[in-house]
Amino acid sequence: MTNRYYLWTVGCQMNKADSEKLAAGFERMGLKATDRIERADIVVLNTCSVRQHAEDRAYSKLGRIRDLKRTKPDMKVVVMGCMVGLKTDDLEKRFPQVDVFARPQQFAPIIELIDGPAEDLGGEFWPTTYAIPEGPTAYVPVVHGCNKFCTYCIVPYRRGREKSRAMDEIVREVAYLTAQGVREVTLLGQTVEAYGHDLAEQPDLGDLMRELSALDRLERIRFLTSYPKDMTHRILSAVAELPKVMECFSLPVQAGSDAVLESMRRGYTRQEFVDKIAEVRRLMPGAGITTDIIVGYPGETEADFEATVDLLEELRFDKVHVAAYSPRPGTIAWRKMPDDVPADVKAARLHRIEEVEARIAEEINQHYVGTVQEILIEGVRKEQPFGRTRTGKLVHLDAPARIGSLVDVTIGHAGAFSLRGAVEDSLALV
Repeated sequence: MTNRYYLWTVGCQMNKADSEKLAAGFERMGLKATDRIERADIVVLNTCSVRQHAEDRAYSKLGRIRDLKRTKPDMKVVVMGCMVGLKTDDLEKRFPQVDVFARPQQFAPIIELIDGPAEDLGGEFWPTTYAIPEGPTAYVPVVHGCNKFCTYCIVPYRRGREKSRAMDEIVREVAYLTAQGVREVTLLGQTVEAYGHDLAEQPDLGDLMRELSALDRLERIRFLTSYPKDMTHRILSAVAELPKVMECFSLPVQAGSDAVLESMRRGYTRQEFVDKIAEVRRLMPGAGITTDIIVGYPGETEADFEATVDLLEELRFDKVHVAAYSPRPGTIAWRKMPDDVPADVKAARLHRIEEVEARIAEEINQHYVGTVQEILIEGVRKEQPFGRTRTGKLVHLDAPARIGSLVDVTIGHAGAFSLRGAVEDSLALV
């Protein structure tokens, strides 16, 4: 009988949400979590393939599990997530110590490994099994998969085509979470504004936000990740009009050169992206906007790279997530494009973007000094409470405060990556 599970997760928020749902299922079956892999009866690795580093970490874990299984042959091993594609023949040959390979959201074969109570595993893995919240915030996937097929990205091949969840099902889940003390939810999708395109009624993300805003216990709604072509004026208007929706956007551009954007098959031009940012700021002048950049993409010239730097200087994002291109097996770029930018050039370009980002972020954050910001206290690190502004800025507090409380904080210090402040209302203090 399987009694203890070890669940290891890397990658995006979608992976984290999948792991939390699986853990809730395990708990429902009577299993208990352990943080020591050698004590586990079932080990689940929830993997990511977006970056090579994430895969390397999974390979390292699998090496340890191979050695461990020699002394504990009855231990069950599962690999799930984006490392697992439609065909698993190669993975099965490389990692014979693994009992089950499961694609994202493919929970049934994992549960079937366990000698637990019989359950109907139809639908989306026990639709009434929700993640057990660990604090006042929670991730809620609303649309799975991606139809975009950017040349560098493995996600559509591993997570499949876009598939939206029914709106009433999402509302029930969020209502359950708020009854357990959650005050803020982040709606997740690989391209979250694609929500509803495949549903018969064709609601959009704005319609979902309106339904969720009616839940009394819910205080805040966030959403990510956005895609410029799916971000309609109607959705933006909903974000601007609904008080519970945070004016905070994760809007990847990936490159500032039209030639690179076309090669990536991103589906928009530089000017179209600039216009979209202008629309966001016209509706919400104080909105927080982050972006993603890839440097060293195949064929990226020095002029292409400088166009990206110029775009960052022009648009002045609150934060930039930058990565050097690495070919992902199975993608269009891996099949058709030589990885022709030298590693040292990629590294230099990455550091340049990081320097630009740090300077601009600190300049933006300095404008918060002296202002009062509403913060949801999410947790405590090193005895210091932390939370985020409506625009997504991380704020550390100078005094203890209750987790889950919404407090007004006067910002006294700003750095490139976080703010610091003092709580205005002494009643929120512990």
